[in-house]
Amino acid sequence: MEWEDGKIRCRWANPKNERYLRYHDEEWGVPVYDDHKLFEMLVLESFQAGLSWECVLNKQVAFRQAFDNFDLEKVCAYEEERLQELQENAGIIRNGRKIRAAVTNAIVFRRIQQEFQSFSNYIWHWTEGKVIYEKECSRSDLSDRVSEDLKKRGMKFVGTTIIYAYLQAIGVIYSHEKGCFLEHIDE
Repeated sequence: MEWEDGKIRCRWANPKNERYLRYHDEEWGVPVYDDHKLFEMLVLESFQAGLSWECVLNKQVAFRQAFDNFDLEKVCAYEEERLQELQENAGIIRNGRKIRAAVTNAIVFRRIQQEFQSFSNYIWHWTEGKVIYEKECSRSDLSDRVSEDLKKRGMKFVGTTIIYAYLQAIGVIYSHEKGCFLEHIDE
């Protein structure tokens, strides 16, 4: 594919979507340690189930507004009236089960923070703080284990494929394709 700036990117990067390109170039695969960002990405990835990431990413700003900028304490406190408001918000994905899961997952996320002192400590402990380099997978033993653990703790919409995509997004797994200008040579 010919890119206007001459850079070669992963096949999934849509050259016609500037937001998606910025996400590919500046965020995807960059290690994240900030719990606020980790929570936002977990919620967004859970909404991706059955949809494309591009669809979710295009609604990211609307999701931030709808979910109080992903303020964990506020999301944990959402009650039925707030859930109904979210289901009526045309700017986001209005799947009731996913909206309810976001609240459930926020509560579990907070419990994990309390247990591990941060969600970052929890998610990075699976690899002892190391980035895993692998390509062309949609799940792995790592995503199987993390998914299973999160489900045992009560999270929803955290199947192994969603968790694999989450781990890629937050940089625990680095997967830029061969030939991409961001492919890690040091693997």
